[in-house]
Amino acid sequence: MPIKIPNQLPATGILTAENIFVMTETRAVRQDIRPLQILLLNLMPTKVDTETQLARVLGNSPLQIELELIAPSGHVSKNTSQAHMLAFYRTFAEVRHRTFDGLIITGAPVELMDFEKVDYWGELCEIMEWSKTHVHSTLHICWGAQAGLYYHYGIPKRVLPQKLFGIFEHRVEDPNFILFRGFDDTFWVPHSRNTTVDRADVEAVPELKILAASPEAGIYAIKTDGCRQVFLMGHAEYDRDTLRKEYMRDVAAGVDIQLPKNYFPDDDPEKMPPVRWRSCAHLLYGNWLNYCVYQTVPYDIRDIEKGIRTED
Repeated sequence: MPIKIPNQLPATGILTAENIFVMTETRAVRQDIRPLQILLLNLMPTKVDTETQLARVLGNSPLQIELELIAPSGHVSKNTSQAHMLAFYRTFAEVRHRTFDGLIITGAPVELMDFEKVDYWGELCEIMEWSKTHVHSTLHICWGAQAGLYYHYGIPKRVLPQKLFGIFEHRVEDPNFILFRGFDDTFWVPHSRNTTVDRADVEAVPELKILAASPEAGIYAIKTDGCRQVFLMGHAEYDRDTLRKEYMRDVAAGVDIQLPKNYFPDDDPEKMPPVRWRSCAHLLYGNWLNYCVYQTVPYDIRDIEKGIRTED
C-alpha cells in the first residue's frame, strides 16, 4: 500500500519517479481503509530532504500511511522557505487533540547546546509528554533520541572528542527482537554527530533495552517495553549524498571537518559513495511500522488514549 502525502509536497514527484507507491490526498479520500496515522516532528534544517527520506522508507511497506508534518511553532527555519512551511506544516497546537499510531522526532543541529537552551525545548518537552498518552509508538532519531532519553529517563548526552562522521558497522545484540527481524548479524548506518550517550547510563535504566551497537559509533538502537519508545542514534534514512553535501558545505565554509569515514571510495571526495545501508533502512522502518505500530495498535485510534493494545 502507498504512503499518503500532500498533493504538492516536493517528495511526491521524487518518490513517484523512484517507483515508490505514493497516494495523493485526492485519491486517498476514495479509499475505504483505516490507514496508519504517522506524525513527523521535523527538526532538521533541510526539511524537504528529510521529508523525502522518511517518506521513502515509510512508503516501502504493505501498510497505508498518512503522514502529517509539524515543526516547532516558535522557531523560524533558515533553510526552508516560509511558503513551504505554511503549505505543508502544522503546529503542535493544531494536532494535539488527535491521537496518532506513530510519531517520529528527527535529529536537529543543536547537539552542542544544553537541551534547556534550545529555543523550542519547552515545546518539545510538551510534545514528548503528550506522546505518552496520544501516540502508540514514538521513534526518536539522533539528537531527537538523545533529547528523548534525557527528558524521559534523565540520561545525559556526552560530547565526543571528535565528530562521529561517516558510515559505521553495527552488530545486532538481540537478533530475536522484532525491530531487527530479518537483519544480518552486522549492518551499516550513517552517523553525523558530536555527542553520544554512555552505555552504562542506558544499562542503569531498567525500562531500556539496547538492541544494536557499534564498536566505533557506540549504541545505535534502544527500546522500551512494547516498543512504545524507540531511540536510534544514527540516520539509516539518509540518501547516498547526504554526508557528501554536509562535507562539501563545511569545506566551503572553512570548517575543520574530517572526511566521512568508510564513505568515499579511496577517501576521494570526487568519487561517488556507494550505498550500503539502504536495505537495513527499509527493513528497519518496515519492522517498526509493522511490529511496533500496526500489530498492536487498536483499530479505533481513539483507544490509544486509553492505553489499549490489540493483545490486551
